[in-house]
Amino acid sequence: MTDPTGTNLDATTPPQDPGYIPSLPLAELRNTADRLRAEVQKVIVGQEKVLDLLLIALLSDGHVLIEGMPGLAKTLTAKLLARTVDTGFSRIQFTPDLMPSDVIGTSVFDPRTSTFEFKSGPIFSNIILIDEINRAPAKTQAALFEAMEERQVTVDGRSYPLGAPFLVVATQNPIEHEGTYRLPEAQLDRFLFKVEIGYPGVDDEVALLQRSQEGADRMSTAHIRPTISPAELRHARTLAAGVRCDEKLVRYIAEIIHATRNDRTLMLGASPRASLATLRASKSAAAIQGRDFVVPEDIQLVLPPVLRHRILLTPEREMEGLRPDEVVAQFIAKVPVPR
Repeated sequence: MTDPTGTNLDATTPPQDPGYIPSLPLAELRNTADRLRAEVQKVIVGQEKVLDLLLIALLSDGHVLIEGMPGLAKTLTAKLLARTVDTGFSRIQFTPDLMPSDVIGTSVFDPRTSTFEFKSGPIFSNIILIDEINRAPAKTQAALFEAMEERQVTVDGRSYPLGAPFLVVATQNPIEHEGTYRLPEAQLDRFLFKVEIGYPGVDDEVALLQRSQEGADRMSTAHIRPTISPAELRHARTLAAGVRCDEKLVRYIAEIIHATRNDRTLMLGASPRASLATLRASKSAAAIQGRDFVVPEDIQLVLPPVLRHRILLTPEREMEGLRPDEVVAQFIAKVPVPR
């Protein structure tokens, strides 16, 4: 696993003392994370970093936006993750004619009682896959604001709570813009991570082709088994939240986020929500490795997916071909790591 500066995180993470006993019972959590990965990798080849980030988001109770070229298994990866959690799942295909009521539901008149009855939409589930989220118009995208932030939906002046867990995993295509509606910054800020899926390496693609020759069943999602229950997930999230982050590392996070607000390369810096997201995600990153304390490498691992959709480059820098991840790498290199 590498950070944006090219550092091998597995190599630089301080080895744990064989006699070290964590103050939190994280061994089972680490084993559960390994089982979740193994289940997904029954179908998906490679993409280890993407899977790690999805597990961190699941543990952090944060929504995920997955972006990648067509044919890179964005939707399949999200579906497989959902199947490993023994809870409700729904998929919503966003299209230009999709209405807000198609997502959250609507009130229907019942002639028998002469009253309106609320019929819930597909958002009333636990893990929600939104395919091609930028295909729907702004008013339909806006229907997700309250659901993603407050875990509730308000219709006709009445609020309806959503179940727990509640996780939105959305996908979008970065190159096909005809018939799409760009997500506003306020909505992007609701996502804990923006995860970018790249092309597989040659070895991974060879393994994928070999696996496809073993028959359709080998590539089927039907044999993916639930690995964690909602109660176990709730307990795991509690453990992750209890991971310690030293005051020096808390300041390290704050200094990096603050630096994004005072840089001429950017039109828009990261908000305090980005600081909170970085802290929460870095704790989860430590927890799935069996550590009850955060190290700088945990923070550096989660900073790119936390920030790449929250910062906005100036038009001049965009025209020069500068990418958000390169800017994040510059901030990581610029801010001194606490010792």
